[in-house]
Amino acid sequence: MNIRRSIRRLSILFVILFVAVSGGLVYWQVVVAQQVSSNPYLTLNRKCLPDSTPKRGRIFDRNGVLLAESVAIPVNTNNPNANNLCIYQRYYTHPSMANLIGYYVSPLYCSISAPFCSSGIERQFDDYLSGRNGITGVNNTINQALHLPPVGDDIYLTIDVRIQDIVDKDFDTQAQPSGPNDTSVFTTHTGSVIVTDPKTGEILAMVSHPTYDSNRVASGDRQYLQQLLSDPHQPLINRAIDDCYVPGSTYKTLTLMSALDTNTFDLDTPQFYNDGDPTHLQAIGPIRLGSVNDTEKFGPIGNNIDYYTFHYPVNLRYGYSHSDNIIFAQVGAKTGVDTWLKYNHNFYVGQQIPFDLPVRVSTVTPQSQKNLCSYTPPPETPLSVKQLAENAFGQGVDFVTPMQMSLFDDAAANNGHLMRPTLISKIVDPSQSVLQSFSAKELGTPISDTTAGLIRDAMYGVVSCGSGSLGKVQLSYPYSRWSVIGKTGTGEVDSTGLTPAQSWFITAAPYQFQSGGLPRITIVAMKEHGGEGAYANGPMLRDIYEAVFSHVLTDVQVPPPPDPNFCNTTGLLQTR
Repeated sequence: MNIRRSIRRLSILFVILFVAVSGGLVYWQVVVAQQVSSNPYLTLNRKCLPDSTPKRGRIFDRNGVLLAESVAIPVNTNNPNANNLCIYQRYYTHPSMANLIGYYVSPLYCSISAPFCSSGIERQFDDYLSGRNGITGVNNTINQALHLPPVGDDIYLTIDVRIQDIVDKDFDTQAQPSGPNDTSVFTTHTGSVIVTDPKTGEILAMVSHPTYDSNRVASGDRQYLQQLLSDPHQPLINRAIDDCYVPGSTYKTLTLMSALDTNTFDLDTPQFYNDGDPTHLQAIGPIRLGSVNDTEKFGPIGNNIDYYTFHYPVNLRYGYSHSDNIIFAQVGAKTGVDTWLKYNHNFYVGQQIPFDLPVRVSTVTPQSQKNLCSYTPPPETPLSVKQLAENAFGQGVDFVTPMQMSLFDDAAANNGHLMRPTLISKIVDPSQSVLQSFSAKELGTPISDTTAGLIRDAMYGVVSCGSGSLGKVQLSYPYSRWSVIGKTGTGEVDSTGLTPAQSWFITAAPYQFQSGGLPRITIVAMKEHGGEGAYANGPMLRDIYEAVFSHVLTDVQVPPPPDPNFCNTTGLLQTR
């Protein structure tokens, strides 16, 4: 009896379980399946992407913030039989990164061998991102044999997207003209900014304007791409590395480095006169560059310091702070062509700068239009003494990239040690194993630590008392509390003066005069045709430093206020 009752109970239990399982299957096959098939997000990959579709690797900033990824999207087509067709398309999260990351257009829209299917990091590191390189390439060959999709490697940059976005937001900040006839500053939205950690060479931000919508290009919008290609402002290029400019007075920094490092000059000996004596070095032109018997004279009759210099002779520190061209023409000529070119060479001028992206070659010798600002080193050509004199203050045959100016700035900020500029932090495979990691690498010591300290002190004088200290610049104390040092530059592009000059400011912060401490970051700013370099860039740099040190590099301490008598005690500010 008990056995029959147990069998009956067990049978009932099996019936209940059978009904439950059957009901569950019906629910999943009918109800849930219908919901899944009606949800485009859940079914997109299943319905329109074959199992063998490769997926491109992602790009992140130094902190793991996603900058670029591939997403599945339906293809725009008029073919009624292609309703379920879709592709992986690149999606970019930060517009400020467009000129640096570049773009990638699916082969469906663009032949992969065409020159405008990709650019920037997307183009340079395509083998990694597509999974064709190294171990990942072997693994993907196995994946294809197993009918699994190839997957690309992920790339982590040295860029801090927080700093990148700060620079992008503040880029258009500049001094305002004081009136309709003010020709010292012009509104411009074109140029570039590089932020670097000089101790490691890591690029923390690299912004180029004008920019473009990389998502729109990646979508295969050919009309938009053609519009960008024909735009005279060239929004597709990365101006930090893809163009060369007249450097103006920022190049006095290289001339000063060569003169101090070889002990040809010192900073503080008063030796530049305004007496016309041919045996004296002169602060006001015209001058004789060669012997006292030379009849040919060089340079203008007056110069910028003529308006506010009341006591001569002045020293080289004064000439650098107030950006005197005549003084630096003589410094260059006396240092000599061979020595001056040697120091340029030590900073990779005339050579391909070691970097993770191609950089156009900066030149300081006469070049044909074909060889000017190309990606390959130009032939060596001689430099005359007159050309050297003009080059020495940045208005000769020198044409340089902002990246080139960043190398000078970084070496001065890092006690003469020049680090390889770095953009890529690491590359990891789909399993997150590190394939390559990039650590700081020193390229050399083009100047001594003593010279680097003197350069920093001279740059301190520029912002505190000289061409970088004027009211509209707003970079000196109390406008900025971060003790910024730097050198201004106004690169004239034609002899008539009708075309606004190229506007430069190379800077570092924070730094205290003769403190021995080193700046945390350097910032090189260049704006095309913005007029006076200090006015075009000073207010922007003030805002960038404030935001970066207040919200990103928050461990940086605010330096104490400067000595209010510094300009008087150093003789950088003269009174009658």
